Amino acid sequence: MGRGTMHGARTFWVLSLALAGLGGPVWGAERAANVILIVADDLGWGDVGFNGRTEWTTPRLDRLARQGTVLNRCYAAAPICAPSRGAFLTGKYTIHSGVAKNGDDLPADQVTIAEALKPAGYATGLFGKWHHGRPPQGQRDYVHPLDQGFDDFFGYTDATAALEKFPRELWQGRSKVPVSGYADDLFTDRALEFVDRNKAKPFFLYVAYTATHFAVSAPAEEAERFAGKLPEPDPELAVSANYAGMVTRLDHNVGRILEQLERLKLTNDTLVVFTSDNGATFEQGNQGASATLDSNRPFRGQKRTLWEGGVRVPGIVSWPGHVAAGVVSQDLTHLTDLLPTFAAVAGAAIDPAWRVDGKNLLPVWLGREAAPERTLFWVWRAEGADQIAAMRGDFKLVVTRSGKPELFNVASDPAERRDLSAAHPELAESLKSDLDAWLSTAIK
Repeated sequence: MGRGTMHGARTFWVLSLALAGLGGPVWGAERAANVILIVADDLGWGDVGFNGRTEWTTPRLDRLARQGTVLNRCYAAAPICAPSRGAFLTGKYTIHSGVAKNGDDLPADQVTIAEALKPAGYATGLFGKWHHGRPPQGQRDYVHPLDQGFDDFFGYTDATAALEKFPRELWQGRSKVPVSGYADDLFTDRALEFVDRNKAKPFFLYVAYTATHFAVSAPAEEAERFAGKLPEPDPELAVSANYAGMVTRLDHNVGRILEQLERLKLTNDTLVVFTSDNGATFEQGNQGASATLDSNRPFRGQKRTLWEGGVRVPGIVSWPGHVAAGVVSQDLTHLTDLLPTFAAVAGAAIDPAWRVDGKNLLPVWLGREAAPERTLFWVWRAEGADQIAAMRGDFKLVVTRSGKPELFNVASDPAERRDLSAAHPELAESLKSDLDAWLSTAIK
């Protein structure tokens, strides 16, 4: 179905919702809803006001949270950039998407959210970080976002280049162009242009910010607001001030997008999801900022671990008039759920051949169904790490290199301090069995 057949797209959208048991259209507009996905980079669960941060403020994100539903138990599919992004873009676990390590590139035959929504008449744009690695065997070059369903692209394609907060050049489509300024400001500028150009038709906008990934550097005026006001691992470097400045500038840029929607009277016709690709890092490149500021509080762990601090991320979904406002949801949300959920919003068909792992959460977000009961899985066996994990309800099994499974109730023990495997041996054994069965489905 091409862009010239919008009436057919809308009809199919209505029919698909009816078939999904949603009772027909969820709002009375003449067009399908826009979808905006905003993803921060290495942003800790505890770095935002709606999750309790008080050392700095995130008023635009907090307003979005009040306007929508906070996904309190929102989980990335991996504790590191490329596998996490490959998973939520395809709706598939890392062992099925072809991106299991940070150096892996998304295989060309994988279907992204953008490719899923385009047949329903959506304009698609990506502004920010596109993380590519080595081309898969048999593939001559890395996959470009314009080859994966995106009409517009402006940003980084290389993860190393994405360390630059003040780049001198970025990719515009398939060509590099000179630029000047703070990277996330530039991405927002282009995102606003995209929204304005496509305001008369449904669009999918993916904004992949580089905050708060290292290098830890914010615009000078942003960092200066926190000079001398935060604990610093090295007072001469002011990394905590710069880290806080990255978060507040991120908040500012999200606010710019939300204000654009309001100006164009698109707020009620747009589903917005805000999240992060993984938890905050305590690694050398972060210069001690996230550790000093306790970015993943109250959780254990960090990026590149499967403790809650590595995979539990900030989450908001907002769609005024459709998604409940002012609610903090304890339902499990996994970022692989984004593709099937966005497809449901767009009325786009999911081909069974894609083998999507995520669940369509639209009926849950609309308050029409209970969250699905399921077991979630993770694996991180790269860069010297060896961890696997499974979660069912409040219980999470984590198996480290030592091989001893540990069972935690992450609702009552979010810091994962108390191993309950001896108290619940049957549950621990069941989760381990399911985890082993899941690992056996990995694409070789």
